[in-house]
Amino acid sequence: MIPLIQALQLSFLGLLFLTFFIHFLTTHLHLFLFFFVCASFSLLYYYHTRPHRVFLLNYSCYKPPPHRRCSYQIGESFLLKNVDLVQESIDFMRNIYLKSGLGDETYGPPFIFEEDKMPTLNSANQEAQEGIFSSIDDLLAKTLIDPQSIDIVIVTCGSFSPSPSLSSLILNHYKLRSDVKTYNLSGMGCSSGVISIDFAARVLRGSQKVQNALVVITESITLNWYNGDNRSMLVTNCIFRVGCAAAIISNNPNLFQHAKMELVHSLRTHHGADDSAYKAAFQEEDDKGITGVSLTKDLIRVAGMNLRQHIKILAPCVLPMTQLANYAYSMIMTILSQGKSKPVVPDFTKAFDHICIHTGGKAVIDQVGRVLNLSDDVTEPAKMSLNRFGNTSSSLVFYELAYFEAKGRVKKGDKMWMIAFGTGFKVGSLVWKWIQDSKQDSDNPWNDCINNYPLKVW
Repeated sequence: MIPLIQALQLSFLGLLFLTFFIHFLTTHLHLFLFFFVCASFSLLYYYHTRPHRVFLLNYSCYKPPPHRRCSYQIGESFLLKNVDLVQESIDFMRNIYLKSGLGDETYGPPFIFEEDKMPTLNSANQEAQEGIFSSIDDLLAKTLIDPQSIDIVIVTCGSFSPSPSLSSLILNHYKLRSDVKTYNLSGMGCSSGVISIDFAARVLRGSQKVQNALVVITESITLNWYNGDNRSMLVTNCIFRVGCAAAIISNNPNLFQHAKMELVHSLRTHHGADDSAYKAAFQEEDDKGITGVSLTKDLIRVAGMNLRQHIKILAPCVLPMTQLANYAYSMIMTILSQGKSKPVVPDFTKAFDHICIHTGGKAVIDQVGRVLNLSDDVTEPAKMSLNRFGNTSSSLVFYELAYFEAKGRVKKGDKMWMIAFGTGFKVGSLVWKWIQDSKQDSDNPWNDCINNYPLKVW
């Protein structure tokens, strides 16, 4: 009986509301139409101005031919034939290389294998073109993207900036549309790969007309070979190797189901206001007038210090509430104990399933591991990428991404954090969410050797 009474009461209230609504419409029709038009325009405005979803359609990493492999023996032979290097410098570089974590299968620039072994502009252009064209060709082939549908071209190459630019080189080679927007980034160091993806995403999120961005991430190390005897500048000769990556970033909803990952968050911080950070990696002339890039002993400290500043901004955006509460409590206890207790480091593995750490060098990987309290399993892809390909500068996070795919470790819904460091001093982060399970593409650079990794001894 009671449920019947309640049902009748609800029906009466509904009928009363309907009667009131009809009466309101007949007596205040102009107000109703006004609000209806306003709501329609608001929804239409939101639809056209809301940020678009941005995703990585696919990527490709350049793998040089086998005859460009720069083993310890080839490197040693090249150094001994270099008349500009004194024995002390050769001994120093040999020692750095043996402790660097690089293996015998990294790739050197073309001039090392030429008869005269001279780093010329022609050989620098050859190095750049081989990597750029190969990676773009493979990318276009597997995405089936028509070059005429590319709206933006972004090329980043830290220390090689020819004229015409590398972006113009691509436009000419692939005969792109005349209204394509091209950007050429230089001088931004090893973080420029992450920065260029962030740049493309910011353009794509707010644009209706621009849908496909081609991002090319490379470095030409030929003209950065250093023949002097300044030890801080000789280090770059030992750890940098040839590499290039190309990626299609898109906001076209019709391509979403074919994409690999969606970009859900990005962060860039610049710490150049601090003098020690600004000069931690610096291109300059030595006392004999020979140009080189100096990697100071302060670089590792600067990387650790600025990584801490970076994650203070990133953490609230990505960490689960339990980790944030833990960190807040530890900060309060630190203040109350007047610094006797230290704040805990948040566990970023609770926010991310996979982490791509910029493989700047063995010491950089170790420092990131210490700052973030990461296990050897988490830093494994970075270490193995350094061993197999060396420091390819800004493109190396994509070789690391390819390692995850070759191992079949990534599943739909997984979150991945890419983090990289660059001169200036810059730190960049990209947070991705996987749209589908990873698969090993035919052009994956790890295809012929993935079963040999991880190495037992590194």
